Amino acid sequence: MDALSETLRVVRLIGAIFIQGRFTAPWCYQSPRADAAAARFLEPQAERVVIFHLITEGECFVELDGEAPVRLSAGDVVVFPQGHAHRMCSEPGLPPRKGAPLQDVLSRRPRTLVYGGGGAGTRLVCGYLACDARLARMLLGGLPSLVKVSVRGSNAGVWLEASVRYALGEARSPRPGGAGVLAKLAEVLIIEVLRLYVNQQSEGRSGWLAGVGDRVVGAALTQLHSRPAHDWTLEALARAAGSSRSVLAERFQQLIGSPPMEYLTQWRMLLAANLLARSNAPLARIAEDVGYQTDTAFIRAFRREYGVPPAAWRRQQAARVSLP
Repeated sequence: MDALSETLRVVRLIGAIFIQGRFTAPWCYQSPRADAAAARFLEPQAERVVIFHLITEGECFVELDGEAPVRLSAGDVVVFPQGHAHRMCSEPGLPPRKGAPLQDVLSRRPRTLVYGGGGAGTRLVCGYLACDARLARMLLGGLPSLVKVSVRGSNAGVWLEASVRYALGEARSPRPGGAGVLAKLAEVLIIEVLRLYVNQQSEGRSGWLAGVGDRVVGAALTQLHSRPAHDWTLEALARAAGSSRSVLAERFQQLIGSPPMEYLTQWRMLLAANLLARSNAPLARIAEDVGYQTDTAFIRAFRREYGVPPAAWRRQQAARVSLP
């Protein structure tokens, strides 16, 4: 299994679609910073929230302060990895609509917004993905402030668009489960965007996704993610990746931003945190599962990464979940 699939398999993500928009030109809608919206209205307990928009019909533009407007067409998905505030509009330079506060808009999800001047129509859906802050730094590190891909270029994307439209209709029906289906589709949509981005990215980019797409670094990441408890050395990892130690160390540092063995420790700690939060497994079992032969070594490594021992961290997470 490749590193991206393995990461997404073991780490908990929370997705949702919260707005379905039907706009007619001229129109402009302001979206706040994701962290501000998350803390108050989306996922108050989430450490990181990533906003995305899927254009299902027509065209529009997205604007970020200080950057050139980006044209979007039907089938495009735009993601904001760092959670920047942005404007969606029928043409650049329009003032944003003044309307109901965000908490009113999000009082029912998914909320349908219909407005505009009666011109050319655009339909879009807005959603988010919430995850652990460390996972976000790993997955999204090195990405630009705006990522745009077209899902209509893949079979999965065509299926996803049709499924989102169906699920939006189901969410308004009296039958139970519609919101749950939308949540899962939001997660799958973001995963497909990441997969497409890995295949479409150009030379010269850095970050974890760039590493996944690199022949040498991607092979090393696959080994580390599929066998995190293995007693890895740089030499053994280079051999498994079909590379020399020097080439692997240089490429890994260039793309990922840390040496392979340091990255392995970070991945082990993320796995451990996931197990602590989602299971009642004893510390000794978790330590062994992520590659530590003694509780002492595991506790020391976890404290360096998270600032507290694993048992205390587990209690903190349980307390957060129980908050209203």
